[in-house]
Amino acid sequence: MAWTDERVDIAIGNLLRAGVGLSAAIVLAAGVWYLVRHGSEAPHYAVFRGERAELRGATGVVRALGEGRPSNWIQFGLLLLIATPVARVAFSIFAFAAQRDWTYVVVTLIVLGILTYSLFSSG
Repeated sequence: MAWTDERVDIAIGNLLRAGVGLSAAIVLAAGVWYLVRHGSEAPHYAVFRGERAELRGATGVVRALGEGRPSNWIQFGLLLLIATPVARVAFSIFAFAAQRDWTYVVVTLIVLGILTYSLFSSG
């Protein structure tokens, strides 16, 4: 079966829906988990506590999932939300290659490289 523009559009739409749905489910579940654990605590607005430095990059967020903290899972869900359009770009490379549109393959590879670098670079 050939990769027509319509078939590519349907596949990309399904990919985006799945990414957003999975991200929302993870954030919702982790949010409920967080409220069960910390919902009765009084907030301390006088003190700002930022995220730990190791949680400011994608690799650190993935590594922190095993710590059993709901806030880490919320961050992971948000990371998935950010990664969803990146997955769309990656799929577009496959689709353009299947359609033998090499100019768009090269341009999309460059875009994917920039997105990946910005996602996984720290700082």
